[in-house]
Amino acid sequence: MAGSRPTTSISQTSSANLFTSRLLLLLTLLPLTLAAFAFLLQWRGGLTDPITRWSPDHHEFPGMESTSGSIKDTVRNSGSGCTDLLGQSHSLSFPYFRDWKFGFGSDLKPKICITTSTSAGLEQTLPWIFYHKVMGVSTFFLFVEGKAASPTVSKFLETIPGVKVIYRTRELEEQQAKSRIWNETWLSSFFYKPCNYELFVKQSLNMEMAIVMAREAGMDWIIHLDTDELIHPAGAREYSLRQLLLDVPGNVDMVIFPNYESSVERDDIKEPFSEVSMFKKNYDHLPKDVYFGNYKEATRGNPNYFLTYGNGKSAARIQDHLRPNGAHRWHNYMKTPNEVKLDEAAVLHYTYPKFSDLTSRRDRCGCKPTKEDVKRCFMLEFDRAAFIIASTATEEEMLHWYRERIVWTDKALNLKLLRKGILTRIYAPMVIVQRLRETGVFTSVIASAQKVLSSVTNSSTAGVTSSSKIGHDGESKATARRVLQIPDNATFSSAIPPLSPPGLEGIYMEM
Repeated sequence: MAGSRPTTSISQTSSANLFTSRLLLLLTLLPLTLAAFAFLLQWRGGLTDPITRWSPDHHEFPGMESTSGSIKDTVRNSGSGCTDLLGQSHSLSFPYFRDWKFGFGSDLKPKICITTSTSAGLEQTLPWIFYHKVMGVSTFFLFVEGKAASPTVSKFLETIPGVKVIYRTRELEEQQAKSRIWNETWLSSFFYKPCNYELFVKQSLNMEMAIVMAREAGMDWIIHLDTDELIHPAGAREYSLRQLLLDVPGNVDMVIFPNYESSVERDDIKEPFSEVSMFKKNYDHLPKDVYFGNYKEATRGNPNYFLTYGNGKSAARIQDHLRPNGAHRWHNYMKTPNEVKLDEAAVLHYTYPKFSDLTSRRDRCGCKPTKEDVKRCFMLEFDRAAFIIASTATEEEMLHWYRERIVWTDKALNLKLLRKGILTRIYAPMVIVQRLRETGVFTSVIASAQKVLSSVTNSSTAGVTSSSKIGHDGESKATARRVLQIPDNATFSSAIPPLSPPGLEGIYMEM
């Protein structure tokens, strides 16, 4: 019995050593197995590394459908069309903004729409639409005229999911001629005047119609933007307009975005959204002493601190009795809207970013180039001066004027105002638009649209517009009545026109 104890001790020691060896082997193999499994999933498409997601040969982007093939494969697939580019999607991250993620899907809230009145071509409209799709906008109501209404542009726009094209047809004009707006006083001071005043009224009528369409589409928020403006949702938990509006308290009816104005540094800009990164900040986003202390240098001899307007744009919550209040604001017939002004988010206004903008604006207005006549055509001083110079000067003189008044060529002044906070660099929109272009989104949309349009032989615009259908069926009539029929005790606030920022006289008003 005594002789068996050493054997037992040796056996126990061997068992302990064997257990330790197996444990070490397990601990060694486990991470290797997990690493191999993760590699296998990524190789098969189950996981996507944030860096490889944005490599040149990987074409997925927020707002685009997640497909197994590249965009080129999507274009080659005749059955996919443009819908494949923007339909279904999943959460993505921007590697250049760490921890900023996007969650896109058909059921996500809030649902946001943008309405605009435009005559721009595809080179401006496509980046504008797709940038805002990345921001979380699901629906666009485009009231088109001029170049935007031509078949070569409008037919492409119609193929983009979520885009509703509304033409300025006789039927539309007859509908808008019956609007209550003509019998109310809040917009009456802008009636029957040319150029900018006419556009302002037209925008208001289009906004009124867009409210009805937004209600029918189940939208939660509506924004009026021009196609030379981009939403910059700074201050949100994610770089996303959807996230920004999701965080707005439920008792808020309207959100005001102060506008920043582009400060171009060259006179040969071709694609402003992907070439401009410097902006002049709004008065509302600056300390008063900084604003007024640098006013003269920031103005550079121009009539005002901003070349054009300085009172921003706004988003309105879709609700009963909502109405436009000019192109910059919304109002409600039954109450004064509860509004908030955002401290960081802004509308980026690309103001005269191209030299050709001088002549293009001139060609849209038939006023005489005199100081007296331009007052009845344009609301803002700089627009008046630009129209006169574009109508009377030679191209060389126009270019000299453009460089002197619009282009920021003084690098020392730029650096000083950047340090003061008057000017700021904003790269996010530029990077997003550049990435959309580099990955072939715009060219793929056009290629897909060409396939869709190749089977269309009738190029007329009849029956395409959403606006022409308003009031033609029971549901639309009911919605129109709910939104547009106004009680006797309604309140009327005058339309807010484009306004210049405070001038130096504002110092004395503050005192």
